[in-house]
Formats: sequence, C-alpha cells, structure tokens
Amino acid sequence: MTTVIKAPGESAAERSRQGGRPAGGGRNRSDGMVLNVFSHGFLAVWAVLIVLPLVWLALGSFKTDSQIGASALSWPSHWHFDAFGRAWDKGIGGYFGHTLVVLAFSVPLTMLLGSMAAYVLARYPFPGNRIIYYFFVSGAMFPVFLALVPLFFMVKRLDMLNTYQGLILVYVAYSMPFTVFFMHSFFRTLPTAVHEAAVIDGASDTRIFFRVMLPMAKPGLISVGIFNVLGQWNQYILPSVLMQPQSGSDPERYMLTQGLIQLQYQMGYETDLPVLFAGVTIAMIPMLVVYLSFQRQIQAGLTSATLK
Repeated sequence: MTTVIKAPGESAAERSRQGGRPAGGGRNRSDGMVLNVFSHGFLAVWAVLIVLPLVWLALGSFKTDSQIGASALSWPSHWHFDAFGRAWDKGIGGYFGHTLVVLAFSVPLTMLLGSMAAYVLARYPFPGNRIIYYFFVSGAMFPVFLALVPLFFMVKRLDMLNTYQGLILVYVAYSMPFTVFFMHSFFRTLPTAVHEAAVIDGASDTRIFFRVMLPMAKPGLISVGIFNVLGQWNQYILPSVLMQPQSGSDPERYMLTQGLIQLQYQMGYETDLPVLFAGVTIAMIPMLVVYLSFQRQIQAGLTSATLK
C-alpha cells in the first residue's frame, strides 16, 4: 500500500474544488451583491428624480389653479382636459408646427452630411484627414454662447433671420460635430472585407456608401438620429436669437421652446398654471414617444461598436 502525503495547503484547495467554487468565492459573491444593491439603489433614486417631476407636470395639466396651489402631488379631483385646448388655441399648435417643419429638414440633412463626412474620414486615408476630423470634433467642445454674436450677424447678412432655412442651416452646423464623431467611430468598426468585395465588383464609391456601408451602419444612424432629434427639439438659445420678427410685418415663427415662454408672457398677471403645464406636456409627449419607441435601437447602436 502506497501512502500519499498531501501538503497542508492542498486540503483547502481540494475542498474548494470539491465544493465547485474557488477559494474566496463567498467573499466575491458578497462584494458583487453589495455593488449590485448599490447600483440598483442609485438607479432607483435617479429614476424617481426624473419621473416625479414629469408626473407632477402631467397631473397639473388636469387640475385647476386652486388644486395646484392646495397640493402639488395630489390626484385631480376631476380630470379637466380643457387646459390642453386652451394651450393649443393660445399658440402652442402653431409653435408645434414650426418646430416640426424645421426638424423635418434639419435632422435628415444632419444625418446625411454627417454620415458622409464621417465615412470619408474613417475609410479613406488622405493628407489632412486627422486635421479635418479634429476640426469637426473641436466644434463639440466650443460653447454655442461664444458664437451667438457672429452667428447672428452672419445669418443677418444672408438675410435669413426669422426664416426656416436659416435656422435649419444653423441646426445642421450645430449638430454636425457630434454626428461626425459618433459615426466616425461606428464606420471604423465595419468589416473591411465587405468594402473590398464591393470594389472588386466594380461599384463606385457613392454606390458603396449608399447601398453597402450605410445600411450596415443603421444602428448607429438610429442612435445618433434620436440624439439629434432630442437636441434640436429642446434647443432654446439658437431660436431665441435667430427667430425673432425683424419688422412689424414679419410674422412670428417661434419654435416650441420659445412658444412656452411666450405662453407665460401672455398670462401677464393672470394665473392659469394648467395651461402652462399642458403646453409643456404637449412639448414633452413626442420626445417620450420617440425615445420609448426606439429605446432598444439606441442601446444596440451605443453598444454595437464595442462588441464588434
């Protein structure tokens, strides 16, 4: 009979292997549980801080002034929907339409020009490539407040103040840096073999971009497109400077963010908080619908570049 002498440290290792987990697994599991509880607790607090004001705002649209003053977080005793009609009649409907007209052109133009510039910078090396790329990226770090005065005079010289086309061009320029930065990183992750196969088949650069590379970049396009919609929809400082009537005969083309301020000015000394709450709710609902509808696509676009 042969006797095997085990080292003192082997018994603990053997027992851990027999238990099906490495030594110290209980401590790692407890640390992970603490981290999980902390992260979920932080997310829960953050969700409450975001959702609670939205719920308070939506509930205020169905109340009266006396009910809002009595208890801010109470449920409406009677669900009054007339505040939405009054808000719409006081100009919210027109401001809503102006914003839709501008975004219907500015967002597609931003996506088209931004993706084309990002594709060329990501896939075609040429002298000055990095300089042009960093020029685009630096625009995202430049505060828009510093450019308001020269931007105003530039648009005025082009005779585009208080015009849709002037604001559309400014929105496109304002959103290009982030679009180029995001899509540049996405285009660099796309497989080169597909591009080479299209070149061998005799496809032109334009055809390769629109028929091959752009469909492959669809998750990134959706993600950056949603961010552009949210940013341009909620923009206030640029319309306030560029969309002001220049004469008595010049019509008002206020955007929705401007319209909410005008709605407050129209009240004067009167208190009609339900109308103001209803106007903000009308401005908020489309963005909530867009985000909730494309939530999975946004997550896929943000994570696909790191998974490929």
